[in-house]
Amino acid sequence: MKTLSILFATSEMAPWVKTGGLGDVAAALPMALHKAKQDVRVLIPAYPAIKEAFPEATLLAEIHSLAPSLPAARLLAAESDGLQLLLLDCPGLYDRPGNPYLDPLGHDWADNHIRFGLLSRVAALLGQEQSPIAWRADVVHANDWQTAMAPAFLHYGGGAASVLTVHNIAFQGCFGGEALVAGFGLPNFSWRFDGIEYHGQLSFLKAGLQLANQLSTVSPTYAREIQDEHFGYALAPLLRHRRDHLRGILNGVDTAIWNPANDPALPHPYAANRLATKRLNKAALQREMGLAEAADRPLFGVISRLTSQKGHDLLLTIADGIPHLPAQLVLLGSGDKLMEAGFADLAKRYPGQIAVKLGFDDALAHRIEAGADAFLMPSRFEPCGLNQMYSLRYGTPPVVRATGGLADTVIDVNEDTLADKTANGFVLLDETPHALWLAMERVSQAWQDKKLWQRIQQNGMRRDFSWAQAAHEYIALYQDAIASRH
Repeated sequence: MKTLSILFATSEMAPWVKTGGLGDVAAALPMALHKAKQDVRVLIPAYPAIKEAFPEATLLAEIHSLAPSLPAARLLAAESDGLQLLLLDCPGLYDRPGNPYLDPLGHDWADNHIRFGLLSRVAALLGQEQSPIAWRADVVHANDWQTAMAPAFLHYGGGAASVLTVHNIAFQGCFGGEALVAGFGLPNFSWRFDGIEYHGQLSFLKAGLQLANQLSTVSPTYAREIQDEHFGYALAPLLRHRRDHLRGILNGVDTAIWNPANDPALPHPYAANRLATKRLNKAALQREMGLAEAADRPLFGVISRLTSQKGHDLLLTIADGIPHLPAQLVLLGSGDKLMEAGFADLAKRYPGQIAVKLGFDDALAHRIEAGADAFLMPSRFEPCGLNQMYSLRYGTPPVVRATGGLADTVIDVNEDTLADKTANGFVLLDETPHALWLAMERVSQAWQDKKLWQRIQQNGMRRDFSWAQAAHEYIALYQDAIASRH
């Protein structure tokens, strides 16, 4: 297999800058490609957290005069565990506190089109003859709207093949109008419905979906769903038009970090062949969160952003019934203020049975995955999802809706799936509180049968969710992109 030069362009990368799943993917997929002997570089803005993490980054190139609206910048080199990083240094655009996309009041930065227009343009530049460094990409892999203009710059300016991965189609990067074309150095004829124009605006995501050589998203089911009007956020017709170039590749998880056998966050490591130890983590979690140490009832876990997308309004509607199931609930998350207040009030009304911590705590997230008996994830849509895969690895059967990556990873418990040893969780088809309650009742009943529950746990723990498989699928996608480019 020919070694490819791959530029992975991203606006975030865990652990330094992360707002969602893209940050995890940017940390894991390039490393998996590197381990697969590919020549990969990661391009990311030099945010304060990135510069602090790599104080000895060295100057590679000065970048000037890319386009009238795009300022000068520097390209810095750094390395993380053998993975080559390219840091785009432009303090006027990226040296800002907090969230990479939002100001301190929670509003989009007014110059986001310039900030991520520059990132996209430099990504394309590194795949063109005029690359400012002694390296040139065969493939530029753009991710979400923040780098989705890179395929457009390559389409109109020539150079490497391009791939665009959609992590969440709801965010599309729509800005201004035709005046942006000249400012970005694009030809006037690019302002067309089959170019970068989208209902009178420039949509970064639409431009990439229209012009990238190949498209992917983060699960096979989500690739089908976004071609439907309900999930496609007005881009479904374009995605149907390009369906022959669209592939769903399921995300993996970092199996070194998420491994109950050697997880440093757990008081009692365990594995599929010694599941009895998992009960000790449950008792420890109950003590930590102020819950009654009740071994006779299941403990449901939630780790999530508290939004309607994640379906936690459904959970709020039925949560008063949880202590009477009987069961317990532990929740870690933040988001919608009304939901935060609703869950906080539940914890006050049911002390010892419902525990809530607002915010995020990575170590606690690991302990919830290990200590809970089952994991609730009733999302209305979920492009891929990671927590259901963490839960399966930790022997904590997930309760999910049949959508996106949840449908691709969680197999409902029934006679047939128990017989073929694939049953690993509980799936609800409807996005209603009643459907969620019925699924939780099914969990409670199955949990009482300890031999049955252990079979379900072990089925999930046997699944391989490592990034190695996804990396090989992406390499095939890159090869297809190169073939279609030529």
